[in-house]
This record gives sequence, structure tokens and C-alpha cells, in this order.
Amino acid sequence: MNNRILIVEDDEAIRDVVRYALESNGFKNVLTAADGEEGLRLALRECPALILLDLMLPKTDGLEVCRRLKRDESVRDVPVIMLTAKSEESDIVLGLELGAVDYITKPFSTKVLVARVRAHLRQAFDQENSTEIRRDGLTLNTAEHTARLNGELLELTFTEYGILQLLASRPGRVYTRDQIVSRVKGDDYPVTDRAIDVQMVNLRRKLGAWAVNIETVRGVGYRMKA
Repeated sequence: MNNRILIVEDDEAIRDVVRYALESNGFKNVLTAADGEEGLRLALRECPALILLDLMLPKTDGLEVCRRLKRDESVRDVPVIMLTAKSEESDIVLGLELGAVDYITKPFSTKVLVARVRAHLRQAFDQENSTEIRRDGLTLNTAEHTARLNGELLELTFTEYGILQLLASRPGRVYTRDQIVSRVKGDDYPVTDRAIDVQMVNLRRKLGAWAVNIETVRGVGYRMKA
């Protein structure tokens, strides 16, 4: 299994701390880059399993790096976790819209960072090797398009099932409302943010007490608890 991690971070102290944390937790193949251009070159050449990407980078900023990675067939499916000192919702939303799977704001706990890395690598592996998603009593069969909660079949609409599968496929990943519309309905489908919120209300009602596992991320979107 490929567990190569690429850190793209211009702050040498942070870069070294993150690298040490990963290597101390079993990730022995860690690559580093100090600017956006170097990060892009390494990503395309080495095809890492996951990229930790700072947003404020010299030469090419993190958002542009993410944009270009997601346009390239060879690395577009590589999970990207944004590292940023920024807390503005617009930066977080834009990064997620460009294809990042998660974000961690500085300063951060290295234990949390390593846990997020492990979770996203595991989810990527699970997605590639199974047609069934299991999450704490919830079972989704992606081939049959069915959902069961504690063995009981859930009566979901096509859109409700699509939203649930999207969130369950990557616990901890935040999806914006636009991403949910795009993934479930297609890029050109005319759906408002309010319509997605209504779908979420109906889905949570059908999930009952289990719905606490679906979180609203204020100003951004939704995610399933990791």
C-alpha cells in the first residue's frame, strides 16, 4: 500500500515538526517542499498517497496548487488536507470546492493531524476495495443503492441516498452545499442551498437518533463524524 506523504509548507519549523510527527507514527516515506512550484513537481513525479498543503505559499499559493492537482489525471484522486493559519470561511470553502478533503487550522495538534492523515488514507483504501460502506450500524451497498440501519432497510429517495453515501464515504470530510449538489445531481442541476438544507432535514428525520453523526459545519456545509 502506498503511504507516501507530501508536505508542502514554507515554514521550515512547521515542516520539520509535521515530518517528525508522521515519521514517529510509522510514515517513513515523507517528502517535503518549501513552495508551491516545488510541491507541484514532487506531487506529479512521486504521486503520493496524501498531500498536506499550506495555503500561504511562495511562488504559487496553495489554492492554485490544489486547482492544478485536481486537473491532472495522475493525481486528481490524491487526498489533499489544507494547512492554514487563515480562519476565513471563504478560504476554507474555496479549498474544499477545489477538491481538498479536509482542513486543519494553525496552530494544530500533531496528534490530531496524524489521526486525520490515517483516517483519510484508510477511507481512500476502503473506497477502492469495497462496494459496501459500514459506519456504526449504518450499511450502504453502493452496487445495490440500498441503505440499512441496524439491519432495517431505510426508505430513502434517490437524492437522500446520494447525500448519505457521499458523506459516509469520507467521514470527517466537509462537503459544501455546492459540492453536494454537484456530486448528487450534476454540475448543471439548478438547486439552491436552501433545497439541500431541506433534503438534510428529511434525511436526518429518517435516520432518527443516528442523525447525530451528521454535523452541520457553520458557513461551510456538512460532514459525517469521523
